Amino acid sequence: MPGPGPNTTQMIGIAYGILFIFIGAFLWRTGRFSRPVKFILLLVTILMGFAVFSPMIPHNFQQLILRSDAYVGFALVGAAAGMAVFFLLTFLFGRHFCGYLCPIGAVQELAYEAPTPKVRLPWKVGLSVIRGLVFVIIIGTGLGLSLSILSFFGIEDFFRLTFSLGFFVFLVLIAISLFIYRPFCRLICPVAVIFQFFATPARWKIRRTDACIECRKCERVCPTNEAGRTDKKSECYLCRRCIEVCPVKGALLYSGRGEPKREEEKGLV
Repeated sequence: MPGPGPNTTQMIGIAYGILFIFIGAFLWRTGRFSRPVKFILLLVTILMGFAVFSPMIPHNFQQLILRSDAYVGFALVGAAAGMAVFFLLTFLFGRHFCGYLCPIGAVQELAYEAPTPKVRLPWKVGLSVIRGLVFVIIIGTGLGLSLSILSFFGIEDFFRLTFSLGFFVFLVLIAISLFIYRPFCRLICPVAVIFQFFATPARWKIRRTDACIECRKCERVCPTNEAGRTDKKSECYLCRRCIEVCPVKGALLYSGRGEPKREEEKGLV
């Protein structure tokens, strides 16, 4: 429990997240982030969730709100500092944390890989509005009523294998993830609002080059409708689906601003 002393498992989780954001960005940049790497990282992250229940940024965010007017121990200060670092890294490298290093997102990503019929929600702006309203509700009820909205979704119970009502609520969310991409991340997660804010101007993200033939295969396969040429990639979880269906090598690259438009030697496709 959060308190005055250091939380070792929390520190392990934060260190794991920071380390693998840099490793993930490097692998993307050098063209080594393959489909097997994706699944290995997702599985390790999910196991980390069950083993140490960290890094669970949505849970930590809720705890910070509930204790905002009371004593905040070392663990919560550490959680706040960790969140700030992840937000900064998202601004630099995109949503690696959301995509692969948050156990909540990882379990949904893995569920969506199942060969089930997919339902792609078309109203991207509407989803952001809904999540923004949920964000306001979580803040309001936490500050005004000391009520933990996220506890109803059973995140903690699920990863600690506590068979409560919340556990089964989260299990239902995972079942929905078989058909709809990341419902918790895109509709409920309060910190996803902040991650979206930092991901919009991210220095490194997937970009189209002059090799693009405008076949729009990437747009049809993108589960968050973020593959368009003018899309900001604020909801891009780096899932690789666009790159996997692209028929032209070098048409889609993970690159920084101001770089050459086409770098086929990177071999990302």
